[in-house]
Amino acid sequence: MTKQLVSDASDAHLDGPWNTSGDAPGEGRIFTGAWVPARGGVIEVTEPATGRLLTLVGRADPADVRAAGQAARAAQPAWAALLAAARARVVEDAARVMGAMGDVVVRWLMREGGSAGGKAQVEHEHALGFLHHAAAMALEPRGHILASAPPRTSVAERVPLGVVGVISPFNFPLVLSIRAVAPALAAGNAVVLKPDPRTPVSGGFLIAQAFAAAGLPPGLLHILPGGAEVGQAMCADPDIAMITFTGSTGAGRAVGELAGRHLKKVQLELGGKNALVILEDADIDLAARNAAWGAWLHQGQICMSTGRILVHHSLHDALVERLVAKARGLPVGDPLDGVAIGPLIDAGQVARVHAIVEASVAAGAKLLAGGTHDGRCYAPTVLTGVTPGMPAFEEEIFGPVAVVTAFADDDQAVDLANRGNYGLAAGVIGANVDRAARLGARLRTGHLHINDQTVVAEPQAPFGGMGASGNGSRISGPANWDEFTTWRWTTTQPQAPAYPF
Repeated sequence: MTKQLVSDASDAHLDGPWNTSGDAPGEGRIFTGAWVPARGGVIEVTEPATGRLLTLVGRADPADVRAAGQAARAAQPAWAALLAAARARVVEDAARVMGAMGDVVVRWLMREGGSAGGKAQVEHEHALGFLHHAAAMALEPRGHILASAPPRTSVAERVPLGVVGVISPFNFPLVLSIRAVAPALAAGNAVVLKPDPRTPVSGGFLIAQAFAAAGLPPGLLHILPGGAEVGQAMCADPDIAMITFTGSTGAGRAVGELAGRHLKKVQLELGGKNALVILEDADIDLAARNAAWGAWLHQGQICMSTGRILVHHSLHDALVERLVAKARGLPVGDPLDGVAIGPLIDAGQVARVHAIVEASVAAGAKLLAGGTHDGRCYAPTVLTGVTPGMPAFEEEIFGPVAVVTAFADDDQAVDLANRGNYGLAAGVIGANVDRAARLGARLRTGHLHINDQTVVAEPQAPFGGMGASGNGSRISGPANWDEFTTWRWTTTQPQAPAYPF
């Protein structure tokens, strides 16, 4: 039956190259360096836009985690002992393979995650950037010669942690997995990856395919789709030294608590309620385009989405008029139809978004566009008159909802932007760049973009937030050495000292 459903999907390449047994693609299987049966059964991977079954993959369970941790720990020392150039070649070859897989990758991102075509293309390109950057990272200096009394030589060196556990989400499944997998491997670690069970192919199996084709030795990369019990087992596993988690703040708290109890290093990149401040001297047309992009890109399912549009009262009506026109003009539906706005990931998210919109309207906000859905496709929505205390102002929505609030002066804008516990990203748009930068410097945020919206990321830039947006850690760019290695101090002398005892 699965083979027939995949055939019906009219995408021959959805029958992925990980099928090594002649069965349906990935049916009942996980990746451990080879495609092996999972102990936990199967996961049905469905298409958000249509509800159709795309494929079946293996569902890992805690026993699979235990086996993966042991195998990864056994394989890691030989990998770490290789010359850095050898690890760099494998990662660079994975980039070459992933580049050649572009059409397949983009199609999976659209079908499995509901990505519009443009977003899927950009995600593929960014994934390649993370791979290239990780390959270069492997060749960077990784230590210091320390001052010491002769004849002792004293060296501080960054060394791999051992096995890194990666728990990644559904919204940018390829990038948010590969941005951790690639540098962790480049630094000499092994990796156990749990992709979101709704996007196991684009968030895991395609990565496994690329690294396997690049010659990554067996045992160094494990892909274990599964539920919360798999993540919990990773946090407790004695062979996994670190957990890097991207997801909601609530889930991140649970991950941090459990991993901390087992004395693991933890890197948490969590949610955001990101503010875009539009000053009175801003170009209103450019400001509207930035606000719309930040609020509605990928249906608002991005941790960096513009969650609060704070606009000077003198531009409020003009901005809202433009946002409403854009909302009514953006096509919504199946990504394969070339739409701008695709489906939300599942019915539960649709219900959550709609509940926040309705509760905010009941509290006094004005619904000027959207607020409706067809299946999992939620129309681009504009809420204005939103004030502190309303759900749309306080909560991360993760849906295509533009939340507009007016301010009177810079102090009020800063106060509104800094409300709440999140602190991930912020943008300030204005003609006077110095003034915009001064205002931005007062915002409590991990990323600040002057004359840009909030959804900005680059492989060479450290990524992370403050407060409820993370535990102060960072990932990507120069932060990768901080996160995926630890310091080892080594001293060397030509002869052991003659101590007085």
